[in-house]
Amino acid sequence: MICRLWRGWTTKENADAYERVVRGEVIPGIEARRIPGFLSIDLMRRERENDVEFVTLMWFDALSSIKTFMGDDYDVAHVPAAARAVLSHFDERSAHFEVLDRRAQ
Repeated sequence: MICRLWRGWTTKENADAYERVVRGEVIPGIEARRIPGFLSIDLMRRERENDVEFVTLMWFDALSSIKTFMGDDYDVAHVPAAARAVLSHFDERSAHFEVLDRRAQ
């Protein structure tokens, strides 16, 4: 299993707008593609002193599934225009981790 990690930051004023875009457009758009081997996506939010940080974790069964999602340059971040419009900055590339142990409780 592979976990794809990505981070982006917004101003406090744009945080709710960004969350709406991701939950209402970005995630449903990814799910609608029905990518073989795509397992799930998690969206996390953290209020910081001067901004708001968002993290996504995408879970795939194999690297080949991520390549189906993103192509050969699979590290490139998937940030649609509507999301870019309300982010102050973001990771240009995602990080991929081999999941060694994930336990359902």
